[in-house]
This record gives sequence, structure tokens and C-alpha cells, in this order.
Amino acid sequence: MGSKWRRAKVALGVNLCLYVPKTLEESRTSDDAVSLSPVTVPRPTTPVPSSSGLRLPRSFSKSSSKKTCAICLTAMKAGQGHAIFTAECSHSFHFHCITTNVKHGNQICPVCRAKWNEVPLQSTNPKSKSPVASRPRDDAWMMTIPPPRRSSQNQPSSRPERLRPVSSIFNTEPAVFNDDDSLEHQNLPAADESAALEKSKPVGVTGKKLQVKTYPEVSEVLRSVSFKDFAVLINLKAPSAASKSSSTSSSSSSSCRAPVDLVTVLDVSGSMAGTKLALLKRAMGFVIQNLGPFDRLSVISFSSTARRNFPLRLMNETGKQEALQAVNSLVSNGGTNIAEGLKKGAKVLIDRRFKNSVSSIVLLSDGQDTYTMTSPTNGGGGRTDYKTLLPKENRIPVHAFGFGADHDASLMHSIAENSGGTFSFIESETVIQDAFAQCIGGLLSVMVQELCVRVECVHPLLKIGSVKAGSYRFDTGKDSRTGSIGVGDLYAEEERNFLVNLDVPVVNGVSDHMSLIKVRCVYRDPVTKETVDLNTFGEVKILRPVVMSEGGRSVVSVEVDRQRIRLRAAEAISEARVLAERGELTEAVSVLETCRGVLSGTVSGRAGDPLCVSLCAELKETQERMASRRVYETSGRAYVLAGLSSHSWQRATARGDMSDATTMSYQTQSMVDMVNLSQTMNFGCPLASSKANSSSCPNANPPAARRKLRQALTFPARPRPR
Repeated sequence: MGSKWRRAKVALGVNLCLYVPKTLEESRTSDDAVSLSPVTVPRPTTPVPSSSGLRLPRSFSKSSSKKTCAICLTAMKAGQGHAIFTAECSHSFHFHCITTNVKHGNQICPVCRAKWNEVPLQSTNPKSKSPVASRPRDDAWMMTIPPPRRSSQNQPSSRPERLRPVSSIFNTEPAVFNDDDSLEHQNLPAADESAALEKSKPVGVTGKKLQVKTYPEVSEVLRSVSFKDFAVLINLKAPSAASKSSSTSSSSSSSCRAPVDLVTVLDVSGSMAGTKLALLKRAMGFVIQNLGPFDRLSVISFSSTARRNFPLRLMNETGKQEALQAVNSLVSNGGTNIAEGLKKGAKVLIDRRFKNSVSSIVLLSDGQDTYTMTSPTNGGGGRTDYKTLLPKENRIPVHAFGFGADHDASLMHSIAENSGGTFSFIESETVIQDAFAQCIGGLLSVMVQELCVRVECVHPLLKIGSVKAGSYRFDTGKDSRTGSIGVGDLYAEEERNFLVNLDVPVVNGVSDHMSLIKVRCVYRDPVTKETVDLNTFGEVKILRPVVMSEGGRSVVSVEVDRQRIRLRAAEAISEARVLAERGELTEAVSVLETCRGVLSGTVSGRAGDPLCVSLCAELKETQERMASRRVYETSGRAYVLAGLSSHSWQRATARGDMSDATTMSYQTQSMVDMVNLSQTMNFGCPLASSKANSSSCPNANPPAARRKLRQALTFPARPRPR
């Protein structure tokens, strides 16, 4: 009978109890008939999405629930050390299961959905110092992580790890968030710290530096001719990530990269109830699973107010268990106070005692901010001034995710833009995990920090006209002969392209060459903490002949041409957005159509260049999302803003259901690997994907059964023009 139930649970994905290891004191009271300690049950599984999409667990029939607890799906039999509660609707449950189910105000029977007039209340067990972890209804979607491993001799370690009391983590909130876990290498003596840093250098990456290439628009200009807005392309590419084992889990290679301090600020307002919250919990389980032991995570939730559900803790085995409990305890209710959530998330990073090399905030919301927080700068009214909520020193990026059709895309985009983060639009509810995976795939592969690109004119008659740098800040010198671009962080293999425009004058000299600019890059290695200064690759030069060389004219650089195409497409989308906000949708579509025609007629377009093809597809998709006011309000604005965020920062963002080629722009290999892990992970055995030999897991799915892409489910369905 037991094996049949296990097969039924795997097939239906129904398992509502989170596995929580017993503490030593709870074990001593396991024979007590009214003990509230959690019973050890098989590890819950995450259901595989079917062709009809993801489904929430369905209830069992009355006949089944009389013999089996409908919450934990284990037998209810007298004498097993657990009290049994029979509700007024005649359904029975383990007492400790139902008390945690109604702990947060749920007074509905999990089986028949009848509303109860009387609910069981859980009293504190005097023999246990740790209360039982809560088990909300959405836990069937959560991944679990096994308890800390025993020693190689299969014996308990001399100092067994136990979970901290749940109440001390989740229910208390100090005035100052300086209770973050210490970082081990910062507490080591100088000699040991140096050895630890040396050991943590990426294998095969030590010695690799930022790649810097320059391309002049043309290779030669006649001496008797001036050239206005002569473009010089500066191409930067970060070093590749360390070679990994067969596992793509970042936890296995955490010593080969810079550790991360990640704060997730999650919307748990009433509109997140049901499937949305369930999928958010599963996505957070994926994030927790893929963080390494030197990474730290904090969880902030917000509705009408904000709450720190989980402090900044190291993601070792115990930390992951506690983080899962914190995420598992999230319950949806109330309004949407984004300002308070963001303020509390920033406070975690401001008040922390220790700092990892990489810090970031992930913000997710599915609705409009129903609260206001004004500042003197906006006259005491109007929209919230969110800039005041972000840390002023050491700018920390906020990667914002707009979830569904009802979120405030303009607000979320503004928060991300002002902090140096990206804005992503999650239109399809089934890809929230993939969107998170792409984001952390980048954050867990930072190879360059605090990058500054300095440009200096060499020829005395040259001046810098303009620099096409997107959202990156360009500071020019007083004489316009020098300037610097603040780039910041680069993920592994991530590229940045900047066009520097110069006015090339007529020259009367006898030299055949003309030196244009020198480029210097200064950045910090996040692993070794060393400052790297790259200034040894020479000057950018062009020929200045008296007579043009054979061929009649200079050929425009392909690399420069491609970047001009990219910038032209981004400018067209930006112009169309301005028109759409004014209600001039016909004019907006016309601008996009004209740009598509121009791109298709370029050399790159006729040659089928992948970048040009992708840009044309994005322009067409944007046209469709501006077909009517309703379509634009529902999904067009968010799609456009996510695209503009991607182009302005030259970094990948999630858009729509992530199924088309337009969302793959700027993706790095680390992002692709993490998204593939999310899409092909083994739902029957959550940790199988982190094992080098997945065949050892009895529930492992064969490669043929792994999905390549989730079927898109949108909410609501996006209207398409006919």
C-alpha cells in the first residue's frame, strides 16, 4: 500500500509537508502521544509540467483522507505517536499538520474546501525549544535540500549541525540588521587569508585579463578631406569563467569565483495568491540550491508592510535548510508597498558587518504600488522618489522583475535604471524560474569589477565629439580631449561596445599615419582583490594618404557597422515608446517599420547577420505589441522597457515567455548554462542535477524525458493583432 501511495504522490506532485530534520530534543519526545514534532516523511518532489501547464495539487477524496492525512500523505493510525484531529466536515488530519496549515489564518478544509467555524490551535510543546516549521499549501512546489551529510565513516559529526530556532530567525526583527553571518576568510590570519585567496583563484583563469579591441570606422582618410563624427569602436570582453565539472551547479565551483551577497525582495500581496506564489517559491528554491557555501542570502517580503523573513546567512547546508523554511513560510495578503520592501532590502546591505565581493538586490512585484512615499524633491506629492531608498555609497544594482500584466513597468524600470540594474518582464508565469536562473547565472560569474575605460586623444587637433555608451556614464574632460566611461561589473565572457565619435581634420603633414586615441582600462579583480591596469596595447591609428589606395574608397569596418545598426534599432524603439505613451500608436508602428526596412537593406541585413536578424525580429514583435492601446497597456510597455534596459546596459533581460531569439541578446555562457539547468533539471530528484553522476538517483529522468522549453502560460492571455 505504501509503494502505491509513493507512486501516486510522484505522479500527482502532491506532498504538502516540508521535511524538517528533528532536533535532538524533539527526538526525545517522539514517543509522546501529543508531540508536535514533525514526522520524517519521504522528501517531497516537484511536479513535472504537463502539456496543459503547471497545476496546483488536487485534494483526495473523503474515502482516501480517512486513512491518510491529506496534508503529509502518510498513514493516520493510533499508536504512532501523533495526535489525530477530525474536523467538523468529517475529514481527519495529523494534529501537527493541520495546526501549521491554519496557523496563518487558513480556515478552509484542504480536502473539501469547507469553511470551518472552529480550528485547532497549536500550543507550545514544553519539551521542545523549537516550534514546528510552518507548511503552507503551496509547499508542493518547493524543492527541499537534504539534511547535513554525515561523516565519511557514516557516523554523526562531533558537532552536529542543527537548524536555528525558527522563531529567532523569522519572527524577530532587530532595529539594525548587523546580524549577518561572518565571512570565514575575513577572520583568518593574514597568511592563511592569502593562502585561501590563492586557493580560490579560478582554475585556468589566473593570468587571464580583460580583452580590449579597437576598430576605426575606416582604415584611411585622405589628407585633404575632413571627416565629421568619425567612429572608433571600443570592444571589451571579460575573461571566461573557470572550467567546471560535469555539473553546472555554481555551488560546486563557488571557490572559483567571487562570492555574492544576494537580497531578494519579494511581493507577497494578495494578488500573488495561488499559482504565482507557488511558482515564486519554487524559483526561490532553485536559487537557494545553486548558491554556494560562501554566498549569502537574505529574504525580504512585502505587502502592505515589509518584513525581513531571513537574515543575511551563508548558504551552507544549514543555511539552505533555514532559507527554504523562510521561503516556505511566505503567505500572500494585503496591498503592495514596493517602497518599504526596497527600503528594507537596502537596509540589509547597508547595516551588514561583512561584505562579499559582489552585492545585488533582486526585486519582484506583480502589481501597482498602492502606497506613496514622497520626498521634498518632488514637492511632497506625486510618484515615490525611489532614488532615496537605494544605498548612496557603493551603488548596488537592483535587478527588477515585473511579474504578469498588472505590474507597474515604468516604476520597476526606473528603479532598475537608477541603481545600475536591469528590468525584466515575466509575462509567462511558468518561466519565472528561468528568468531568475538567467539573472543569477550572471551574478555568480562576475569576473571584472569597477571597470573604468579612459579615452585620450593623441593628435593635437582631435577632440571627442560624443560617446555612444547607453546608460553608462561618460565624463568628458574640460578640453574635450579626454574622457572616461564608468562600466562597473562584467560577467564572465560579457562584452561591452562603445562608439567614440571624433572630428578628423584636414592635415598638411608628411606622415602617412595619424594617431587618433589611446584607451586605458582600470578594474578590480573580484577574486584576488587586485587592481588591474591595462594601458599597453598601443594607439588607434589610420592612414592619411595623398591619393586613395587601390579600390577607390575605404571599406567601413564590419564591427562598427554592426554596432551602428544595434544603436539605430534601440533608438527607434525608444522613439516609438515616446509616441506610444502619447497615444500615437500608428506613428510609433511607422517608426519601427521604417527602421526594419533600413536594417534589412544594410550589408549585415542582406548577409543574414544574426544580430541584424534578431533586431528585426524584436522590431516586429514591438510593432505587434503596439497594435492597440489595450495591447500596449497589457504587455507592450513592459516588453519595450525590458528591451530598452537590455540594450542600454548591453546585458540580457527576460522578456515575454523567453521563447524567442530576441531574448537571447547579450546572453553569456554562464547565463545559458543556468537557464538550461533550470529547464532540464530533474524534478523527480531536485538535487540530481547537482550530482556528477545523476544515474545514482533512482528518480532521475532519462535525458530524453528532459524538457527543452516550458510551454508558455500567460496571465491574462496576450491579445494579438489579426
